[in-house]
Amino acid sequence: MDCGIPFCHQGCPLGNIIPEWNDLVREGHWSDAIERLHATNNFPDFTGRICPAPCETSCVLGINQPAVTIKNIEAEIIDHAFKDGNVKPFVPQRLTGKTVAVVGSGPAGLAAAQQLTRAGHTVRVYEKDDRIGGLLRYGVPDFKLEKVVIDRRVEQMEAEGTRFRTSVSIGEDITWDELRARYDAVLVATGAPKPRDLPLPGRHLGGIHYAMPYLHQGNQAAAGDVVENQITAEGKHVIVIGGGDTGSDCIGTALRQKAASVTTLAIGQQPPVDRPESEPWPTDPRVFEVSSSHEEGGEREYLASTVEFVGDEAGHVRSLKVAVTQYNEDGSRTPTPGTEREIPADLVLIAMGFTGPETDEPERTGRRGRHGPGAHRAHGRLPHLDGRRVRCWRRRTRRLVGGVGHCGGPSGRRSHRRVPDR
Repeated sequence: MDCGIPFCHQGCPLGNIIPEWNDLVREGHWSDAIERLHATNNFPDFTGRICPAPCETSCVLGINQPAVTIKNIEAEIIDHAFKDGNVKPFVPQRLTGKTVAVVGSGPAGLAAAQQLTRAGHTVRVYEKDDRIGGLLRYGVPDFKLEKVVIDRRVEQMEAEGTRFRTSVSIGEDITWDELRARYDAVLVATGAPKPRDLPLPGRHLGGIHYAMPYLHQGNQAAAGDVVENQITAEGKHVIVIGGGDTGSDCIGTALRQKAASVTTLAIGQQPPVDRPESEPWPTDPRVFEVSSSHEEGGEREYLASTVEFVGDEAGHVRSLKVAVTQYNEDGSRTPTPGTEREIPADLVLIAMGFTGPETDEPERTGRRGRHGPGAHRAHGRLPHLDGRRVRCWRRRTRRLVGGVGHCGGPSGRRSHRRVPDR
């Protein structure tokens, strides 16, 4: 590799040592490549498939030519590792006797649980859904992330000693106080699932849904579950409001459900194809992207401001009234008067991003934050547990300080006190 200064390190939130495992792959040293990749990333099989890959826009080659396809190489390394039997459980030699509850089994919760287990703590992961995986399981469609990829990692973690409890909603099935009383520490890794709404006239009409319930049901159906009253796009004119990754997933899902038409509405201008001068290398630019879902079909409209949801006599949405977006001097965006038109819509999916965590629990004002003493965010720190502390960065476990290393220690027989099923 002849990168000079590898700016991909700056672009990667995990600090992956990208040039090293790229060079190992070039030399054909696949087993060394996965060891180097696992040194900074618990689950390259997840990131290699669904990460937006800001590392690639920071690649040195990106100065004047296409960047290295880092994301694809990452996925290839881990797939080779599973095929060659180089992904094995790392069981800690000693146990600390400390117990930790991890609330949420998305990528942050799984990574934190794996690190804590390898450090010798007894860890149980709680998930409100019926399967482990969180957003990976029910938020990302199978055509982007096959669920066998999650299952094989869960099997590895179970072999290492991590326990899992599904269909448990903290605050309902178990109270937060009970959870804190049962465990030495509680790690909250629930993500930010609260969707951004679009409070316009007609929002109450039937056929208007947030994107995540729609994707959740689609994943359930793909897994073979019987979903009652499933939100389906079959034979319908579908409007997706929002042009991000979630909106793209809705497009692919709707097309597979044989929608009559799929149209994506974005309030802003179409991004440029090339990097704009205002976002120079090695920053992550906002450019026009075409996902696999976009390649499969559907229409994309920009500068489209939704003005009103229009319904029929039965109280179901039948169209959207949209207008051309105008940019104001203060930077705000508003509909341009006199440009309104209607677009047929039988199903409207709101995919405008997320505003934060679910806040059903009353706000707490203690020093530890709203989850009270003894509970900690996945992007914060756990308290000292027999001299060991896990430090997390940007919602993913960064590294372990003390105890067993990131890739675990030598395997050995486990002898520890069992925590009763709870």
